[in-house]
Amino acid sequence: MKRRVVVTGIGAISPIGNDVPTMWENAKKGMNGIDFIKEFDSEGNAVKIGGEIKGYDLAEKFGRKALKRNDKFVLFGLVATEEAVKDSGLNFLEMNTDRVGVYYGSGIGGLATIAAEEDKAKEKGYDRVSPFFIPSAIINIAAGQIAIDYGIHGMVTSAVTACASATNSMGDGFRAIRDGYLDIVITGGAEASLIPLGLGGFNVMQALNKSNDPSCASIPFDVNRSGFVMGEGAGTLILEEYESAKERGAKIYAEMIGYGSTCDAFHVTGPDPEANGARKCMELAVSDAGLKVEDVDYINAHGTSTPLNDKTETLAIKKAFKEHAYKLNVSSTKSMTGHLLGASGAIEAIFALLSTKDDFIPPTINTKTLDPICDLNYTLHVGVQKEVNVALSNSLGFGGHNATVAFKKYRGE
Repeated sequence: MKRRVVVTGIGAISPIGNDVPTMWENAKKGMNGIDFIKEFDSEGNAVKIGGEIKGYDLAEKFGRKALKRNDKFVLFGLVATEEAVKDSGLNFLEMNTDRVGVYYGSGIGGLATIAAEEDKAKEKGYDRVSPFFIPSAIINIAAGQIAIDYGIHGMVTSAVTACASATNSMGDGFRAIRDGYLDIVITGGAEASLIPLGLGGFNVMQALNKSNDPSCASIPFDVNRSGFVMGEGAGTLILEEYESAKERGAKIYAEMIGYGSTCDAFHVTGPDPEANGARKCMELAVSDAGLKVEDVDYINAHGTSTPLNDKTETLAIKKAFKEHAYKLNVSSTKSMTGHLLGASGAIEAIFALLSTKDDFIPPTINTKTLDPICDLNYTLHVGVQKEVNVALSNSLGFGGHNATVAFKKYRGE
């Protein structure tokens, strides 16, 4: 018998808030977290805007020694996880954690560490790189460090599926609990690739928006969209088997009810123009949840503000939901946060599950003139107070990776 899975803790650090309450309130207000980059001099880059973390001192939080030994993506993951664990009320250090897991992804991992150590090696020689270089840069180290900090002895793993990494991590963790392998999973994703090398790499692919106006940069579904805006941060969810959560009197945000994952098998960076992979992914998540497409009220879209993604995802929604596609609400919160790459799915899943808790759909901001081919209800400019019983969150990544998770309003039973 499949077991029920609920969300009992959430944590985040994002361009629109360094904790979940702040982030959610700013999302509901339609705050733009995109601005000119201040962390480094972007003079040598064609792209000069991004979704940076603001007003959070990692050195003050962790100490300067920790900054030298850990890439920023790991520290972002620890910040979000600390909030989520505290929020859940669980004390892992005082419990048997053999049936607790960590499923935590990243799309790129320690890119800043790799770039810095390469510069050092060229200047001083390759035998002078830091002994912390490799363990700081590898993608699985965020999951590993979380496990070390909280003494987690169950399955610890990292999905690496580009921009679908966090969503695949959450979905895999959900299945591990539902199918009886684990009782609790710390899951989500972290990313900190907003550095000159990261900007340069995505820019030469023609993937980034080059606007010098932050209010016209991330404009999902707009006819003038030309690329995404890079962001950074992390999101963490605590997934828990329902009966044990209920027995301990846990606060339950929502029930996680479905997961779908597919591959386009079409192109290394571009989506299948027929949108069949993304369509099938959403259909699988809805079917996995035991629902009909008509039961879905809200989709937090991948919505990157790129010419290809937005029209293809729109087509996928129309193919999967048919007439109901025009009745449900869609929004892209990347219009506010930018694209957090491998962490985006975790942040957006938090938005989706909170929409079921608060009956509020966050808006798509900045978009001024809809592309005629993008003709759904994208919840433009202002969020909507509306009953949300079921919400989906989509993540579509380079390599053709598609992942969708589904959440249902928790009604106390």
